[in-house]
Amino acid sequence: MSLNKEQIKYLAILSRMDIQDSEIKDVVDKLSRIVEFVDQLQAVSTEGTEPMAHPLEQGQRLRIDKVTEDNQREKIQLNANETNNGMYLVPKVID
Repeated sequence: MSLNKEQIKYLAILSRMDIQDSEIKDVVDKLSRIVEFVDQLQAVSTEGTEPMAHPLEQGQRLRIDKVTEDNQREKIQLNANETNNGMYLVPKVID
């Protein structure tokens, strides 16, 4: 499926893009090639193909869960206007 100038102008309006008349021919050509490639992909039969999460079937690498910094809550909360029992107190914003 190839696109035409009117379709590109309509897409430009929908996407709020300012495509100049001098650029239309180039945009038509490039978007038509993209649409044709998508059509080729859709034509391929994927019957019986199991979806995969990763092409190399590797598991997620996880880091060791260990504490790397000291707890400095009291020092940090000295910068706050108001705190109570380790919590930050903020003004009520919803009635």
